[in-house]
Amino acid sequence: MNIAAVARAAGVGTGTVSRVLNESPSVRPATRARVLDVIEQLGYRPSRLATALSKGTPRTVAIVVPYMTRPSVVERLAGVISVLDREGYDAVVLNVETVAQRDRHLESLTERHRADGVVVVSLPVPQRQLSSFRQSGIPLVLVDAEAPGIPRTVADDVEGGRLATAHLVGLGHRRIGFVGDLGFEGIGNASTRQRFLGYRHALSAVGAEVDESLVRQGEHGAHTASLLAEEMLRARRPPTAIFAISDTQAIGVLGAADRLGIAVPDELAVVGYDDIESAAFLGLTTVRQQLARSGELGAARLCALLRGEEVRPRRQQLPLEVVARSSSARRRSLDGPRTSPSGEPHARAAKARVEVDGWVPPPASGTDAAAGGIAGALLRA
Repeated sequence: MNIAAVARAAGVGTGTVSRVLNESPSVRPATRARVLDVIEQLGYRPSRLATALSKGTPRTVAIVVPYMTRPSVVERLAGVISVLDREGYDAVVLNVETVAQRDRHLESLTERHRADGVVVVSLPVPQRQLSSFRQSGIPLVLVDAEAPGIPRTVADDVEGGRLATAHLVGLGHRRIGFVGDLGFEGIGNASTRQRFLGYRHALSAVGAEVDESLVRQGEHGAHTASLLAEEMLRARRPPTAIFAISDTQAIGVLGAADRLGIAVPDELAVVGYDDIESAAFLGLTTVRQQLARSGELGAARLCALLRGEEVRPRRQQLPLEVVARSSSARRRSLDGPRTSPSGEPHARAAKARVEVDGWVPPPASGTDAAAGGIAGALLRA
């Protein structure tokens, strides 16, 4: 549906329809009424971009993101802004760290018409908010989030988790640890669960079961991931490899290995996810997402909607790939736990309870029980 269709149905020119939409006083009342009736009958929603251009008003796009300082979010955001800047839009970034913040921002965008269009990054949009966007006529595009019928640019997180784990399996590893986060603390991002499913699928493909004692989940961040990895690495039967669902967490795993004197990749292989800038400097093997590119494509699709163009396909999926670097290598030995030259389990790992940064790891039995609960929760989510 476009302005030309409205003009044909109303029996007027497109210029007349434009003047009606812009509330020009030069249109006769009877003609104005006829055009407005046709607009209502056809359900036509005028392009806010066209209206802004005709009135000479600023053009603004809102970008809604979670935890905007996280590296993967920063790269996606940079991609969005680069396109909007090129297309002449002002960008307003709305940061979300709670469900209440998300709902408040989305409601204000539809109720007050604060922007010509909206890009939502890495956040699921509730159904009631999707309905509000449809009713308001404000164009909406998602990046790294799913919603049927909404233009979205995504990657397959299940496949990404499978690729990371299959890389380690191909190097001979079977005791592969998993370090996830808590999503976005209740906001609803499902990447941890989806990447865990991919991890499980890759192990199942070679007849291996998920060892619940090797599954850890905690708040997002290198420090927490380091502590979670240390729990596993101090166990009687530590993993020979660890898959962390973000590069930030993988950096924490590398830190834990360094503190314990565990050589990477000879004694422990590590794989991350995202391929943020620091991953290459650290030699971190990772699953590469096209972070900036996803933002660019999402913004380009929004600009197309604002021009009144049709966007197809609605769901645009970007490829993933494993980038192998120095943090992963073929396992040296395929039997027995990691041992020291004396034949005893790794000396640093065997110390019972060593305080690290004010934190004391729990006994192995309690840790294993807690890990089982985490794995079960991920499978049930």
